[in-house]
Amino acid sequence: MKDLLAYLTENILGKKDFAIEEELDTDQNNFKIFAESEDLGIIIGKGGQTIKAIQTLVRVRGRLENKNVNVFVEEKK
Repeated sequence: MKDLLAYLTENILGKKDFAIEEELDTDQNNFKIFAESEDLGIIIGKGGQTIKAIQTLVRVRGRLENKNVNVFVEEKK
């Protein structure tokens, strides 16, 4: 799933200047995308449409693997 998320993010941004952190719980996977502040707007999209689409795609993949998945976006420090 991390590979899918990285692929989507890289193609949306057009560059590899981001990091993805994965937190595994017993029944839940949480992914955090860390990107530069100027890239956050691109990842989130107008009205949150882009991040919602990313979350939907990753959640569908998670359901195929019987996992609950969440995707968050944070500014890289």
